[in-house]
Amino acid sequence: MKLGTRKKLSEQLEDLKSKTMEMGALASTAVEKAVESLVKRNVRLAKKVIKEDDKIDDLEFEIENNCMHVIALQQPVAKDLRTIGTCLKIITDLERVGDRAVDIANITIEMAGRAPVKPLVDIPRMAELAVGMLRDSMRAFKEGNSSLAFELGKRDDEVDRLAHQVTRELFSYLVEDPKKISDAVRLMLVASFLERIADHATNIGERVIYMEKGEMVRIN
Repeated sequence: MKLGTRKKLSEQLEDLKSKTMEMGALASTAVEKAVESLVKRNVRLAKKVIKEDDKIDDLEFEIENNCMHVIALQQPVAKDLRTIGTCLKIITDLERVGDRAVDIANITIEMAGRAPVKPLVDIPRMAELAVGMLRDSMRAFKEGNSSLAFELGKRDDEVDRLAHQVTRELFSYLVEDPKKISDAVRLMLVASFLERIADHATNIGERVIYMEKGEMVRIN
């Protein structure tokens, strides 16, 4: 590959990675704000999360289009091609993270004006863990850090444990007061959404390892 062509490809790859990092930051913040809206019963914040999801969707479209453009015109190989493939996979996970944040925000709106079924303790903790995983998965992507990516598996186990704990506790509340079934089910859904967000973070970690090592592995 000629020097000028190599330089142009490197610049395009850096731009793809930069935009993917931007999308990751938006998705992480969306989850934080969605859970904050739930905890604080803040409908205005929930509606903001829903509205700002358009930015995540727009970035996904832009990055995908740019990836196809680079493949068509530069014909990358080896790690360069794996990097582009990794970007395409990551943005799919990030778009779904944004969707889960919107789902949580919608639940905030649905539960507005009613007393909480139970104090929200484990759900904010789940959100903190899941968002931390998501941010570290994106840092692993930016740095090409396979070791950091591998660490995500153990943290995913903790999110799973908390999700099961939330579900068990909510079932006990249902037994005591069946009238709270609708909101209890909604909180179970929130727990499952956060569990899924952690799964998306591990997916990103797996793609980082593939990008760096050329090997498909399961880290959880």
